[in-house]
Order: sequence, then structure tokens, then C-alpha cells
Amino acid sequence: MSATAPQGSASHIPESVYRRRWLILGVLMLSLLIVVLDNSILNVAMKTIAQPSPAGLGATQGELEWSINSYTLVFAGLLFTAGLLGDRLGRKRAMLAGIVVFGAGSALAAFATTPGELIAFRALMGLGGAFVMPATLAILMNVFPREEQPRAIGIWAGGVGLAIAIGPITGGVLLDHFWWGSVFLINVPVAVVAVVAMALLVPESRDPRPGRLDPVGVLLSVAGLVLLVYGIIKGGQLADFTDGQVLLTAGGGVLVLVGFVLYERHSDHPALDMSYFRRPAFSAAVAAIALVFFALMGVTFFGVFYIQSVRGFSPLDAGLLMVPLAVAQMIFAPRAPRAVARYGAKAVCTVGMLGVAAAMFAFVLIDETTPLWVLEVVYFVMGTSMAHVMPPATTSIMQSLPPQKAGSGSAVNNTFRQVGGALGVAVLGSLLSARYRSGVADALAPLPADARHSAGESIEATLGAADRMGPAGRALVDPAKAAFIDAMHVTVAAAGTIALVGAVVVAVWMPGMPAVSREQDREGEKEPEQVGAQR
Repeated sequence: MSATAPQGSASHIPESVYRRRWLILGVLMLSLLIVVLDNSILNVAMKTIAQPSPAGLGATQGELEWSINSYTLVFAGLLFTAGLLGDRLGRKRAMLAGIVVFGAGSALAAFATTPGELIAFRALMGLGGAFVMPATLAILMNVFPREEQPRAIGIWAGGVGLAIAIGPITGGVLLDHFWWGSVFLINVPVAVVAVVAMALLVPESRDPRPGRLDPVGVLLSVAGLVLLVYGIIKGGQLADFTDGQVLLTAGGGVLVLVGFVLYERHSDHPALDMSYFRRPAFSAAVAAIALVFFALMGVTFFGVFYIQSVRGFSPLDAGLLMVPLAVAQMIFAPRAPRAVARYGAKAVCTVGMLGVAAAMFAFVLIDETTPLWVLEVVYFVMGTSMAHVMPPATTSIMQSLPPQKAGSGSAVNNTFRQVGGALGVAVLGSLLSARYRSGVADALAPLPADARHSAGESIEATLGAADRMGPAGRALVDPAKAAFIDAMHVTVAAAGTIALVGAVVVAVWMPGMPAVSREQDREGEKEPEQVGAQR
């Protein structure tokens, strides 16, 4: 018997598309896989890229950060514009172009010969990724009926967990057998498969009434986001958010974005309808996503250095040790809609944010000798908690908007996630750096001033200096590890506090379960009792 779209809720979905909707979801997840996979692989490869040629590129701590931040800067700056273009020109077309550009950037990054080239090619990958990410959710919302969207989004979020799991393991295997560039080259065959599958299976969709272009709004959004994200990144690098460069760029970005909001509110053809933010289901969910990624990205960034530099594990070991974080998301993200149906999005997201906060604070108990099973439990709790935040919050955002605006809605969702993540890396990274530098200062005092400054940038820089000093450098190893552990404790306490703020935001502003749903739930509980009485 052939599947047919349910009447009413899916009447806009052609029957041929509805029948292959789960195959389409698989293609979307494959496309999403290469974007998320690359960043999770890069986290494992950072230590290798920092090594001198030919093993790596000899990248400094600042260059390593920019290899991540160049992608983030372009990706976050163009996400909103890419979503709008997808709504107007066609989401399938935008996604195909994005994957091709991402694949080309990956191939070029694999053969970069200097850190500068790697940073530039990572920016090109960010350009491609900006067109892929919003299109995946926008297409999903247009091929699934409303009642199936929470489940589809849960599976989509589980796919992110799969990529997080595969990335570090794949990166570790590649780095054990091939040169560092293989972690980028692996994206190319996946991109080719995704392009072919998308061309064959995914339907085109766009906003049937896009209205007039809003070039002023688009330019203001790009300029504001780029300036803001650049200022955040610069503040993290300098470990000083009061520096003139930081205040000028980040402050300028905020002013431009305020101008964007004011312009859009008075425009008769806005790029982004500001009335969406008056809906608690939309604005509270956006805030939750930004805050949870602020906390998570900062912790993920230093987690790799704790596992490899403090504990001495290989890149492959580091990938395997982070598997519980991803496996928990894979298991629970597709099941989160069931919890939402029973308890409501507010309750589920609040408990999830509290779980994220608890996992962050648990890192305070971790030191150089902590049993590995403790670390694994903390990662699993963190992944489980995130799995009960991301799908409900994403569903809340996407279902607050009409289907024809799915691209811009997805772009807002991903923009706040990226800005929150960039803030997390910059703010928490600068806190970690400042605390580490002060903690290791006494141990580095015998070194010359120039060497002392460079060796205090990070634990990897200190251990590198110790290695170059030979037997005399052994005296630096234990103080460096102790200083890093102390800095990590301070940083995770800050991250946990941010997650608690997110829990409060969700608990106060996200709408609870609708009265109709509660009544249906009570009727569902009474029904078995009534049947039993009749028997």
C-alpha cells in the first residue's frame, strides 16, 4: 500500500515527496555530516597541526584559534543572508552550491603549506557551510507534515551527535596513518556523494511570495555579525575585552545590529520580521540555544588539550574518550519529542539546561589523576542533557514560523548558535588563558622575557618549550599541568553558571504545555481505567 500525505497538515506536500521524505532526511543528514564532522575532526587535529613541519604546520596558538575562527567568522556572518537567499532562489540550489564550495575548500585546506593558507581555505569552507546548514532544516520543514516535524528534527539532531562521534575517531585514525591534511581531504568524497544524492532525491522549495529584496537589511546584518564576531574573537585572543580594537569592532557590530533591528522594524519589506521575537516560543528557544552553545563550545575547546596534553593520550584516544558525549545525543535526541509531548517543551528544556550546568560543574572534580570512567560519565550526562535542549528548542523556533520562511528561521537558529559558540570559545578561552598564564608564571620566571611570554600562551606552548630545553625542561611539566587544571576548574565554573542562566531563561519565558495537550494527556490516562471498568 502506498503512503499518502495526511489530509490538512501535509496538504502542501506532494505525494511523491511525502513517500520519500525519510530518504530525503538521510540526504540532509549526510550533508550536515560533512559540516559538523569537519569541525569535530579539527579539534582532534589541532595538536598535530601545531607541530613543526613536516609533521604539522608549526601553527602558533593564535594561528590555531584562527583556523577555527576564520570558519566561524564567515559562517556566522553569512548564515542569515544564506538562509534568505535559499528562501528566495531555492533551498536545494543553495545547498548544492554550498556543498560544492565546502568540498573545494576542504581539498585546498588539505594541501595548505602555511598556517595562513589553512586559515584562508577554512574561511572558504565557512562560506560553503553557511549555505548548507540553514537549508537542511528549511527543506526538512517543507517535506514533513507538522505532526512529524518534532521526530524528524530529533533524528536530525541525533545526526549531529553521530558526526560528533565519528569526527574525533575518524580524525584519530587518519592522524595515526596519514598526514594532517587527510582530516580535510576526507570531506571530498562525502561531498561528492551528498551532491549526487541531493540532485536525485531532494525537491526544490522556495518562498512563493518572497516580496521585494531588502539589500540594506542584508548588508547591515552581514556587517553587524562580522564585526561582532570578529570583536569577540579578538577579545579572546588578547584576553582583554577592554582593548581598543575589541571595543571598536565588537561595539561597532552591536551598533550596526541595533541599526539593523530599527531598520527592519520600520521596513515594509523586512529581511527579518522582528515580530517573531515577540513570540516567547521563538525568543526563549533562541536564547537557550545561544547559551547552551556558549557553555559547550568553550568546554569542548579545552577538553582536547586536557585529554592530550595533561593526560598524554593520542588523538585517536581523545576521539574515543569523547564518544559518550555523542552517543548520548544519538540515543536521546530522537526520543526527546516523546518527553516534550508528555511534559512540555518548557519542562524538558529546563531540566536539560540544568543537566548541562551539572555536567559543567562536575568538571571541577576532575584533575590529572581522575579515573577515566568519571570523565566518561560526565560526557554522557552532558550529551544526554543537550539532547533534551536542542531538538525541543529547534522545533519551537521552526514551528513558530510559516513554512515559506523556514530558511530565514533556520538561519536565525544557527546564527545565534554560532554567535553563542564564538562567544564561548572567546570568553571562556580568554579566561582559561589568563588564569593559566598567571598560574604558570612562577615556573617560567627563569626563562628569558621573550621565551617566557611565548611559553605562557598555553599548556602546549609550555610543554613545547620544556621539550626544547631537554632535561632542564622537565621542571616545567608538572607546574604546567597543575596550572592548566586550575584554569580549567575556573573556566567550567563560569560555563556552568552560564548554563544555569539558560535554565532560568527557559523556565521563565518558554511557553509550557498547551492546555489542550494536558487535557488530552489526562484523557489518555483515564481511558485504560474506563476500559477496565467496562470489562
